[in-house]
Amino acid sequence: MVESQMSLLTEIPGELQAEIFRGLLEANEIPVLLSQEGIAKVYGLTFTDLGIVQIFVPNESLQLAQQILADYKSGKLENSLGDEDDNPISKDSIDGD
Repeated sequence: MVESQMSLLTEIPGELQAEIFRGLLEANEIPVLLSQEGIAKVYGLTFTDLGIVQIFVPNESLQLAQQILADYKSGKLENSLGDEDDNPISKDSIDGD
């Protein structure tokens, strides 16, 4: 997939949280491209702006991905992801604005 055909969905602090959200999107048959500063991967930085992971989805899937993000942030998907105590992603950690 060519990156110019992708749209930025959101930015998430930390690769682990981004991978989990990628799984949620891919479970809904939405291809995902994650992008993070190269130095963050080398040094394992997750607590600075270098630890921010951008999540891109195909243009034609952007609206569905935005709905999934909104549903997640509103708590509609909590039953799908398990108990909040077991959920490594907090709703507040996903910046969809």
